[in-house]
Amino acid sequence: MELRHVDPRNLKPNPNNPRHTAPGEHADRQLVANIQKIGITQPPVVRADGDDLVIVAGDRRVRAAIAAELPEIIVLVRGADDGADNLRSLSENVARAQMGPVDQWRAIEALISYHWTEDAIGDALALPVRTIKKLRLLAHIHPAILDHIAKGDMPQESQLRIIAAVGADEQASVWKKHKPKKGQDTVTWLDVARALQKRRIYAKHAKFGPDEEQAFGIVWEDDLFEQDGQDSRYTTQVEAYFAAQTAWLEANLPKNGVLLQIDEYGQGKLPPKAERVWGQSRKSDTVGFYVDPREGSVKEIAYRLPKAETKTAKSGARAGAVETASEPTRTRPEITQKGLAIIGDLRTDALARALAENEIDDFTLLSLLVVAFSAENVDVKASGYSAPLRRGLTRRLAVEGRITQEAALVRKAARDMLAHVLTCRPGYHSSGVAARLIGDAIGADAHLPNMATEEFLSSLSKAALEKAAALHSVLPRPRAKETRAALIDQLAGARFVLPAARFALSEEEIANQLARAAERAEEDEGEGQNVDGSDTEIGATDEDGDPEEDQQAEEFA
Repeated sequence: MELRHVDPRNLKPNPNNPRHTAPGEHADRQLVANIQKIGITQPPVVRADGDDLVIVAGDRRVRAAIAAELPEIIVLVRGADDGADNLRSLSENVARAQMGPVDQWRAIEALISYHWTEDAIGDALALPVRTIKKLRLLAHIHPAILDHIAKGDMPQESQLRIIAAVGADEQASVWKKHKPKKGQDTVTWLDVARALQKRRIYAKHAKFGPDEEQAFGIVWEDDLFEQDGQDSRYTTQVEAYFAAQTAWLEANLPKNGVLLQIDEYGQGKLPPKAERVWGQSRKSDTVGFYVDPREGSVKEIAYRLPKAETKTAKSGARAGAVETASEPTRTRPEITQKGLAIIGDLRTDALARALAENEIDDFTLLSLLVVAFSAENVDVKASGYSAPLRRGLTRRLAVEGRITQEAALVRKAARDMLAHVLTCRPGYHSSGVAARLIGDAIGADAHLPNMATEEFLSSLSKAALEKAAALHSVLPRPRAKETRAALIDQLAGARFVLPAARFALSEEEIANQLARAAERAEEDEGEGQNVDGSDTEIGATDEDGDPEEDQQAEEFA
């Protein structure tokens, strides 16, 4: 046998190579990087076949050397085939033991003592520097724990992460208590991890910056077990973290922001009678902020406070209240007030999106504007509109003292005006039936979100919940909670919209509207008549040519 320098490209592959399954692209790249950095440490074995050199063992090393663009490598040349080449090739792949993980960790740490940098080690082993840092961290685990792991009793990665994150003294103390007894081969790693575990708060949830970090003495550690490319810093200084997060929040509250207390469930606690905004919030809404006690992130909740009732309204309510002993027992409505509020917000947002995105022809758009100005929440005063947004929309159309003729601008302003005026939320500001009619006309149902959530379905009565479940072949359960869970599971990945939440009016609602319209028509019959019963047309003038309305005003002045 002899050692010879040869061009790897001139070597012939082994026709009887026992390895037919490739080790994988990553493994090949790792070998190429290793050879580029430190060369081939074990020469491939070849034999002479006439003028050719045929590989007996080391096909991967030869291919990697070619990929690394080495001009020549050293090979061990054997004599003629003695019939044992196939066995030699097989034994090289089988009769060898891979280095154990603990030995790898310790060997990498030893390279550092020989003045190898983490970057250089990473290049040589084709591993990310972050992985090298993690392996070095594992090498610093308490030696007695490493010795036990080296015997083959490997903890799970989540448990290794906890063990490696604490100091060696703590590890030694816990290991003394939980190490295997005489005659035992394994350790209950879960108990070891629990004894060493400390609560972590991650930096990705922090709003505060370096000033607060310095003021509260917060030190970040890098969780090397997390994937590279994301902020995996954390701290175990929980109290200091929450103090810094709260201090930042207090200093950066917006004008309409308030700090909320935490309830027993770890959620922000709203003021009494406050109505949470489930859809898109407005500038006039109050936004409550709090620090989530579980993960340390800043959460916000938009809400509205009801307007204070006037004394007249209260006294009128008292005067109209009649107590009766025969009042029927009240049953829970199918949808609670909270559920109606959620539907109102979802409808309002869907209506605004439909007005912004859906196709609406000009004729329909004009019709919608007419209908919108008859909405229950629209109050037209003689002095003009007071809302800044409405004034801004008007200014869009008034260019240099004239109404613009730019069709696209008019259409956009019309849509924005409709979205500003129309709201489906119950209460004083509701647009009532007008918003429902408009939403149905322009297909706003398509923008309603999935309502198969615990938050919304809990607002339904048991009867209403079972009715919704029946529509999707879900049998009722003994408890409403179980029926909700079954319905949510059934609708997983699908979009569910409660029929009662759609914009189209039901037959019962249409009948009620027709009845109300008839009543109002009777009430309005006499409103356009003079004292003597004669009709007065809008814009009619008296004998002097003055508007009769002005003349009547003077008489009553």
